[in-house]
Amino acid sequence: MNHQVIRHIIAEQHRVIKNAVIFPRDYEFDTNANYVLVGLRRAGKSTLLYKVARDLVKKGVDWSQIIYINFEDERLNGFKLTDFDDILAVAGEMTDKEPFIFLDEVQNIEGWEKFARRLADQKYRVYITGSNAKMLEWKIVERLGARYFIKTIYPYDFNEFLTAKGIDHTSDEMFDTFLSGKIRRGAADYLSHGGLPETLIYSDQRDYLESIYQKILFGDIIARNDVRNSTAFKLLINKIAETIMHDVSYRNLAKSVASVLNTKISTETVINYISYANSAFLLFEIKNYVSKFTDKNTTPKYYFIDNGILNLFLLNKPSILLENMVAIALYEKYHDQVFYLKSSRTKVDIDFYLPSQKTAIQVAFSINESSYEREIGNLLRLAKVDNSVEHFIIVTGEEEKHIEEDGVSIETIPLYKFLLGDLVRPSED
Repeated sequence: MNHQVIRHIIAEQHRVIKNAVIFPRDYEFDTNANYVLVGLRRAGKSTLLYKVARDLVKKGVDWSQIIYINFEDERLNGFKLTDFDDILAVAGEMTDKEPFIFLDEVQNIEGWEKFARRLADQKYRVYITGSNAKMLEWKIVERLGARYFIKTIYPYDFNEFLTAKGIDHTSDEMFDTFLSGKIRRGAADYLSHGGLPETLIYSDQRDYLESIYQKILFGDIIARNDVRNSTAFKLLINKIAETIMHDVSYRNLAKSVASVLNTKISTETVINYISYANSAFLLFEIKNYVSKFTDKNTTPKYYFIDNGILNLFLLNKPSILLENMVAIALYEKYHDQVFYLKSSRTKVDIDFYLPSQKTAIQVAFSINESSYEREIGNLLRLAKVDNSVEHFIIVTGEEEKHIEEDGVSIETIPLYKFLLGDLVRPSED
């Protein structure tokens, strides 16, 4: 690889890093560790590395030691595994001190993990990002050994979102009528437009989100996985958006897509397509806690990792957005330890169940006569059949009250308070 090209890329990246606007996020990095950051495109992985680089410079590291390569730069088209050594050669030309190696969006380079392991073995400090969960396949992780910490980076949580918007949200502000109004307005914005950091800088947020979705769809999924029937794939994602709040089987999704296209779509194809969307961090799934193993894996509930992207598929569906937002907050903290509960035997249907927290959560934009039985009735039935559950919560759009019924205490909490509460605040890795 031409060394001058690499040096130009590094120099221009230094300018980008110096000029970047960086807001505090709830991630910390051990200065003695190497990292692989994965997550949805534009979730903020690169910006976190910018902060790492700037912090190193503040501690006395020279800019010539920051070797930052963004592999989405078109000048690196055709880059191969054998070209990685040229990065080290350029680092040696730039500095006689210890270099810090940043490899951004490296997933497209076949065999990148071999170079990453060699860097770690040679005691370089290395930071890597990628937008595909296939970077975490067992063969790759095995090659990396214990030499890297792996972090999944999500879009802004609500705390980070408010901080980036300059909205104070300490406990004192929660009790100030005017300031709490700003927090509630922020929650409405977050509910509709999600937490991708750059949505905050664009006036036309929908256009920005549409452009990001198209890049994820065609770049991170269809092209990368050689999806031949792109129409069927796009329709499947639309159908999944319609199923938010409901469990659905692969077979029924296949039938639904096939009926629209008037052609056969196999269940296996749907399974593959969904795995591609999961690998691109577009979707995640939650399983039924009380199902048999087979049902757990074939009839999950699907959610989008960002509400702004989900909202591209909806028309005035605040209840769907509300449940998806609660799912995101819970999944970010509890991962595969958040479930839903649905039992034909007990007639219990609970949106979210956290066994580690002994907590059951329902989601309803508003508690009224039509929703009372579904939300409160299900919590009461659960309390009768499972005495291990200690906390019963309903997350609403705005309503807040305490309900006592049949000896069961139920807390109704508005979204903004739920998202700032301890139950969903991310713990440090």
